[in-house]
This record gives sequence, C-alpha cells and structure tokens, in this order.
Amino acid sequence: MANKIDLFLELAKPDEETGTSRWVSTAEFIGKYSELILGNGWSWGRRSSGLRRKYKVEVKRGGKGNAITAIRLVGYNQDSHFNQNIRYDIKDAISKRKCVMLGVNGNSENTEIEVDHKDGRKRDMRISDMATQQIEDFQPLCKAANDIKRQICKLCKMTDKRWDAKNISGNPYSFYEGDEKYTEELGCKGCYQYDPVEYRIQSVRRLSEEAIQQSVDFVMKKLYPELFKDNK
Repeated sequence: MANKIDLFLELAKPDEETGTSRWVSTAEFIGKYSELILGNGWSWGRRSSGLRRKYKVEVKRGGKGNAITAIRLVGYNQDSHFNQNIRYDIKDAISKRKCVMLGVNGNSENTEIEVDHKDGRKRDMRISDMATQQIEDFQPLCKAANDIKRQICKLCKMTDKRWDAKNISGNPYSFYEGDEKYTEELGCKGCYQYDPVEYRIQSVRRLSEEAIQQSVDFVMKKLYPELFKDNK
C-alpha cells in the first residue's frame, strides 16, 4: 500500500527535473486518495515531513475556517535539514545518567531521562550526522527539565536574547561565556541551558580566581598599606 506522500505525488505528478507540479485541489482527495483528506495538523505535509524535506510546497486557502483548498510543489528543497536522530551507543549511555539539572532518573513521565541536544537551535550539521556525533554534544535531561529548556530555547530564537542563569538563585554569573546577545560565532555555548555542568565548572574556577585575587589584595594592603593609601 502506498503511503500518503506517494499517493499525493501520484496525483500531483511533479516534473522530475524541476520538482514543480500542478495545483492539486483537495476536492480530488476521494476514492483511492481519500487517505489524503487533511485533518488537524496535516500530518503528511507538516514542516518535518518527507514531502517538505524534498519539495518546496505552496498552498491555497479559502475554505471553511480558511482551510487549505489546493496544494502544489514549486521545486526541490535545497535547504539542509537537521536530522534529530541520535546514535544508539550515545543514546544508551546518556539515558543511564541522571538529569544534569534536577538530578533524577526515574520511571514517571516527568522524571524519565531524555537525551537532549545541547545546542537548542540544532544548526550544526556535524551533529545531524550520526557518523560524526560525539557524546559531548548531548546531555541527560528529565522530561520536565527538557520541556522547560525547549520553551526557553524557543524564546531565544525569537529574540536572540539568551537566558540569564541568575534566574536561578545561587548562580553567580549570567553566562560562563559571552553575554545575553546570541551570536552565530558563539552560538549556544556559554548559556546555562546549553551545558549546566560546564556552567558550574567555569563558575567555580572564576569564583576561585576572584577569591584568590581578593585575598592577595587584602594581604598586600595589610603588609604595605602605604602603597594603597591613594586607592582607598
């Protein structure tokens, strides 16, 4: 049995060279093609579908509730698409760990571990390729933490304003690298959500360096106050 995308292509008959097709009316979704009837979400034509990965798609609207009335293909999609699949050995190893944010690994819906792409924007095609993925590209997050991170990353994409780690009481720095402005050069690196473990490591180092410097200054001022009398 042909799948829905194959059924649509059979109707549309796109040109093999250009990837373009005629307008296909949704009224044609009858008989053999009734499986193509559009429901809520248009599963076989959503942005992540195989149809849109291969073709650029246009629609006409005007039906009841501004429903789609016709669909056509307007060429091959040349854009690179990020493959979210994760290699089994990486997924298996990380799924055994505890959530790096909440410290849990349970069996309930909210405490089950999900293997999270650290880079919330998913633009690095090296990570898209399972052959070149590295375990360091991922982290264990329980579902509750991952759901929250997903919303935080969505807002960052909309505003290019990175999440401030000081939103969590006790976090001493906003970022472990960079500032709140998202840049292509730095990407997600430096954001707490990208790597909370690295954030803690860098925070300890930075706090230690600052404490050492303050201790040195304190001792020097006690031993040689005359050298600092103009800096009071």
